Amino acid sequence: MVLSGSSHFLEQVHLLEAPGQPPRRCDALIESGALAATGHEARKRAELLGLPALDAKDWWLGPALVDPHSVLEQPLGGRAETLQSLARSAAAAGYGTVAVLPQAHPWRDRAGAMQLPRLASDQAEARILPWGSFSSGGAGLELAPHREQLDCGAIGLAEAATMPPLALLERGLRLAEMGDRPVLIAPHSGEFSQAGFVREGVEALRLGWPLDPVLSETMPLGSLLALAQGLPQANLRLMNLSTAAGVALLAERPCQQRPLATVSWWHLLADSGGLDPGAEGWRVQPSLGCRADREALIAGLASGVLTAVAVQHQPLDGEEQLLPLDQRKPGVAGHRYVLPALWQELVVRRGWQAADLWRVLCWGPAQVLGLAPALLCTGSRDWILFDPQQQWQPWQEPDASLAANQPLRRQELTGRVLASGIKGRS
Repeated sequence: MVLSGSSHFLEQVHLLEAPGQPPRRCDALIESGALAATGHEARKRAELLGLPALDAKDWWLGPALVDPHSVLEQPLGGRAETLQSLARSAAAAGYGTVAVLPQAHPWRDRAGAMQLPRLASDQAEARILPWGSFSSGGAGLELAPHREQLDCGAIGLAEAATMPPLALLERGLRLAEMGDRPVLIAPHSGEFSQAGFVREGVEALRLGWPLDPVLSETMPLGSLLALAQGLPQANLRLMNLSTAAGVALLAERPCQQRPLATVSWWHLLADSGGLDPGAEGWRVQPSLGCRADREALIAGLASGVLTAVAVQHQPLDGEEQLLPLDQRKPGVAGHRYVLPALWQELVVRRGWQAADLWRVLCWGPAQVLGLAPALLCTGSRDWILFDPQQQWQPWQEPDASLAANQPLRRQELTGRVLASGIKGRS
């Protein structure tokens, strides 16, 4: 069941209002897509409007989710994903903001590329924010025009899936044209990965996958941490940590010297010991690790060593998906699986609180992007209503992503976004 209409009276819903604030249960009124009132006032106004009460005691009302980085290569006319299909599918999944990396055709490294085309819809859906490029063309050879990109709408600066040369990175950070904007860098070295695409470990070795050594993350990560310590004024962010060794290196740093770091949702759910050899989801970047890596990533999120969960949506079209595993582009796609799957894994199985999940899916990602945390307050349209118990089939959804590489597409999911104020907000 997805709620139709734009006005609802929610009886005894759980409210997630702000970071660090415990949830509370009370009545809430959604009127014309906005949160109009809570508590006794909500009931009074609902009676005046003649709205029936919905039994919402098992539902959660909180701010819309934030995706700190995903990929959109062809905003117009793309076969794997378009700007409009991404904004529509992300909004249906509960995401109010999606930041897209500069990886595109052509690469987004100039002022004009920051002005993503306007959506054809009359109603806004998910906000799509562009990351500018740190290097020209993402090649790591020369600096892109940083200030020009930021002045034209870039949320910050990012690079490709591997770390650029340390000398270029240091020069760009010392020039400091980005000011206090975030700089997002992946601690990953293509040189050390040796063309492997599954992290070294017993399971990967047994299956015969090309192995990616842990060194491909820990070596560049050590350099990035030293750089962050030497240039504390730079807002360096670490993208997609994936190993237990990487989490341990980051945890060694004092909290105030520790760069904010993200982890992909898929690395929290899948590992080389628990994924079927024929399943979707082996070919990702950074490489999929073993169970110990996955456990360390979850523990790092719980303790605050890791800041945010990213969707890292990397859509492939049907033709690309038919290529052999070692020849296709890496990545998995689909915003709509993240909240249901992580609710089951972290809240149901591991005993996390709902507020902890919102911290890593909403407030932490906003911090990575340098945005103010979303608050659930009267007048807000930046809300979603989630039922963690509803079962549904992703293959029947009209607002699905166009991507062919969605790993949970054929599985029945538990937990669904019933409604949101994202559509129609300004």
